[in-house]
Amino acid sequence: MVGVSGGPDSVTLLNVLHTIAGARDLEVHIAHLNHGIRGPAADEDAAFVVDLAERKGLRVHVERVDVPALAETEKLSLEEAARRARYAFLCRVARDVGARQIAVGHNADDQAETVLMHLLRGAGPAGLRGMLPAARLSDYRLLDGCERPPADLTLVRPLLNTPRAAIEAYCREQGLETRFDHSNLDTTYFRNKLRYDVLPYLGQINPRISERLTNLAEVVRADYRLLQEFVSIAYDTLLIASHPDAVVFDLALWREQPLSIRRALLRRTLCQLHRSLRDIDFEHTERAVETAQEGQTGAQATLPHNLRMTIGYTTLTISERNALHLPAERPWLEPGQVIRVTIPGITLLPGGWTLEAREITHWSMTTIRENPNPLVQWMDAATLGETPILRARREGDRFQPQGMQGAEVRLSDFLINIKMPRLWRDHLPLVVAGESILWVVGTRLSEEALVRPDTQRAIYFRLYGP
Repeated sequence: MVGVSGGPDSVTLLNVLHTIAGARDLEVHIAHLNHGIRGPAADEDAAFVVDLAERKGLRVHVERVDVPALAETEKLSLEEAARRARYAFLCRVARDVGARQIAVGHNADDQAETVLMHLLRGAGPAGLRGMLPAARLSDYRLLDGCERPPADLTLVRPLLNTPRAAIEAYCREQGLETRFDHSNLDTTYFRNKLRYDVLPYLGQINPRISERLTNLAEVVRADYRLLQEFVSIAYDTLLIASHPDAVVFDLALWREQPLSIRRALLRRTLCQLHRSLRDIDFEHTERAVETAQEGQTGAQATLPHNLRMTIGYTTLTISERNALHLPAERPWLEPGQVIRVTIPGITLLPGGWTLEAREITHWSMTTIRENPNPLVQWMDAATLGETPILRARREGDRFQPQGMQGAEVRLSDFLINIKMPRLWRDHLPLVVAGESILWVVGTRLSEEALVRPDTQRAIYFRLYGP
C-alpha cells in the first residue's frame, strides 16, 4: 500500500516501487486521502492520483475526510488531525486489501525538519530519533481511539535518507508529472515555518544543517534502542504489580538505578497508563524523579493526565489519581471497620496480617528509642484499658502525637502534615482505648502511651504480614 498525495516524494516512491515490483514480487496498491481542506485543488489532486493509477494499471483507493471538523471534535491541531486521519485511512485500506506494509514518501529533508521540530518542543531521545525507517502501526499512540491496526502491519519510509533535491531531480529525469500543494507555503504551520524560515537561516551558519540533523536522528535512534533494552530489564526487575490504573515498583531497587533509567522508566510507565499521552513536560518528570529519589513515605508528585506518583514504605506507585492500590507492606482496614485487640495474644487482620501482643516486665529504653521498624511498638499497659480496639478513623478524631508535649491535634491535620496520601487515610488502622488514639499504626505513637522509666507494665506489639 503506497500513500500517494501527488507530490514529488510520493510519485517518486510509487514509480520506484512499480518499477521493481516484478523483480521483487510486489503487488502495489495506491491510497489517496482528500483532507477536505483545500477545496477544488484537493479534488484535482485526487483526480490526478486516480489517473496515475489507471495509467500504471494499479488499484487505487480514494477517500475524503473532513479534517477541520475532526480537529474541532477531537481538540487537535489541524496538522495533528490530518496525520491521524491519514494514518487511520491507510491502516484501514491496508487491512482491507491484505497489505502487510504501508509505504510513505518522507524524505531526508522531512526528517531534518522533524528532528528540529521535536528539539524545539523539548523532546528527549524518543523524539530526537525523528521518523523511523520502519515501525509497527500498532505502536502509534496517534491511532488510539481508531480501529486497532493489525499487529504485523508496518509503516515504511524507503526515501527517508534521500534528499528532496535528489527526488526532484529524479522526477525531471524520468519526466514524471507531479502536483504541488500550495498549503506547503503557508508559514503559519509550524513545519513550513521551519522549512522556509528557520532551516535556511541555520543553513547560513552550517550549509549541511539538514544532513547534521538527520545524522543526529541516526545516532540517537541506535542509542535509544540500547537504552530501551536496559529499561525493559529494569522494569521487569523492579515491577511488583501492574494494574490497568496503577504500576507498583520496588522503591529501594528504583533508587539504585542510574538517572537515565529512572527517567525512562517513569516515561514508559506514564505511556503505559495513558497510551495517548504525548509531549510529557520535562519539569513534571524531573520533579517526580527527584521526589521518588529523596521523598519520604507518603510523599507524592503530580503527573500529567490525572496521574500521580506515591512513595510507600518499600514501594513506588504510579497510578490514576483516584486509583486505590494500598501498599502491601502494611495492614489496612475497611472504612468503619472495628476489631477487638487480644492482649496478650494474636489478633487477625484483613489481608492475612497478624497483630501479636505480649505483656512484658523488662525492656530497654534504648531499644525502644532506636527501634527502626514502624510495625513494632511498645506501649504503657495502663493506657490500654480493658478493651482496646483497632479501627479506621472517624470524623472528629483527635490525637496527641509523640514529641508534641501532649498537645492535641486533629487526626486529619496530622495525616496531612505527614503527607499521608488522601486515599489511604480512611483505611489506616488505629489502636484506640476508649476515646484515645494511642497508635496511628506504622506512623506515630501517642504521647500518653509512651513507655517511660517509671512505667510498671508494658505491652509489646508486632505486626507481620502474610
